[in-house]
Amino acid sequence: MAGEAPETTSSLPYHEPGIVTILVQTSFLLLLNVVNAALDRLLYCGLLGQVLIGIAWGTPGAKWLSSSVEETIVQLGYLGLILLVYEGGLHTSFQSLKANLLLSSGVALTGIAVPIGLSYTLQELLNATPVQAFAAGAALCSTSLGTTFTVLNSSGLTASRLGVVLTSAAMMDDVVGLVMVQIISNLGGDDFSWVTVVRPVLVSVAFAVVAPLACLLFVKPATLRLNRYRAAHTTARINHLLGKSSTVFGIHTLLLIGLVTAATYAGTSNLFAAYIAGAVISWWDSEVPHPEMKANEGGHVHDGIELRGPFIYQTYYHPSVSRILQPLFFASVGFSIPITRMFRGSIVWRGIVYTILMAFGKLVCGLWLVRFSVKSKSSKGTASRLLSKAKLPPIPHLWGRSERVTPSTQAGANATPTPTTATEPTPSTSTNRQSSADPAKPFSLHPPLVLAFAMCARGEIGFLISGVAESNGIFSASGAVSNEPSDIFLVVTWAIVLCTIFGPLGVGLSVRRVKKLQERKNSEQEGGGRDVLGVWGVE
Repeated sequence: MAGEAPETTSSLPYHEPGIVTILVQTSFLLLLNVVNAALDRLLYCGLLGQVLIGIAWGTPGAKWLSSSVEETIVQLGYLGLILLVYEGGLHTSFQSLKANLLLSSGVALTGIAVPIGLSYTLQELLNATPVQAFAAGAALCSTSLGTTFTVLNSSGLTASRLGVVLTSAAMMDDVVGLVMVQIISNLGGDDFSWVTVVRPVLVSVAFAVVAPLACLLFVKPATLRLNRYRAAHTTARINHLLGKSSTVFGIHTLLLIGLVTAATYAGTSNLFAAYIAGAVISWWDSEVPHPEMKANEGGHVHDGIELRGPFIYQTYYHPSVSRILQPLFFASVGFSIPITRMFRGSIVWRGIVYTILMAFGKLVCGLWLVRFSVKSKSSKGTASRLLSKAKLPPIPHLWGRSERVTPSTQAGANATPTPTTATEPTPSTSTNRQSSADPAKPFSLHPPLVLAFAMCARGEIGFLISGVAESNGIFSASGAVSNEPSDIFLVVTWAIVLCTIFGPLGVGLSVRRVKKLQERKNSEQEGGGRDVLGVWGVE
């Protein structure tokens, strides 16, 4: 292998890599894609194979990849993570997001509070201090964005109502998790500063508030003014320029880089900024009117579909992300797993117990999608009388439709073709179900299961938070940094690894079951009847 160039040299001497290096890196890239394709076809969770290959080829396993190569893979893989999150923003449906914002917030809050609360059991398991238990809970309150978006893409649920709820909840969890990194960094230092704790929170809130305001107050008026100019000057050069996909690709890329850079220097998550960049483009495509362009004799002008964010992403980004950057990211996750230090008996059983608790802490998020039927007001039971007097929160996903029809509902039903359209929407109204105030009852418990298992995967953010806590000496008994991993760090790593493995596996099995049920329903009812995922499968 070529040696490193001295720091004083003016250039890097070129050396032909040896055959061993070529074979190792070739097998690494090929197997990442082959295993991903095979497991995606079987279980919709090819990322697990990529993580395992990262363990085998990297430092935890055979050490076939040098440290410098692993560092490069980590950096390139993080670019893939940014683009995965950006793609998730591109597929955001604002109509569905507004309709489900309260539900997503409830899911996110549950996924944060329950794992942190259950992490205080480490005080009994490992004699951990409250600060150590809090740091462990902070690592396990996160949800892997890369895993979430990859599983949704593999299962085809990205743009569904379920996908919107899941991605927004996972994003909230990770924003909180990344703020926890700053808090934990300060907990490990001698000079605790509230400024570095509060700053990421305020900057994240500022990004979430300023971005929509800027779109409404500046971007939309400027776009409408530009549209009027383009309509009045149909032969202007700007029409031809803005009608080219390469121009749109450049604008989208500049927006992504600008927001990621601004967020990083401001002190918040660049992944959050990548999601906002994709969401802004999705909003601009769907909520802002655009002039219809025609092909000119001087050259081809693309139609509106070919200039939208998802099409631009598929054309320019997707090939390199899906084949190189995304596999490298999940392999880099495997580099972070200290597999050789995790199999001491005392660590294994504590790790399994803590894993069960942390899995439960995320699985309970699925309860938000379980609908509980409320009996009619005419029922004489005590529970029904109490429920009729109580003011239930405006979360229609939790409560079933009553058997009696109120006058206002009856009036609305009279305007529909049949009385049953309230519970079984026709195809013509299916597109509006995602924002309806009273969604149809799900056909099965698969939507809650998919949400619960997808929230279970911790992945990159969990490793980041636990790694920061370990490197700052928070997990060590003496509070000082040690060369040997602490027991708490190894137990936390067990929980992160197992949750990241079984979460996507559970999603894959659930999605495969849903696909079979959907195929059976289509064959038996010739495409009619209720969708297997019910209202949660609507795009």
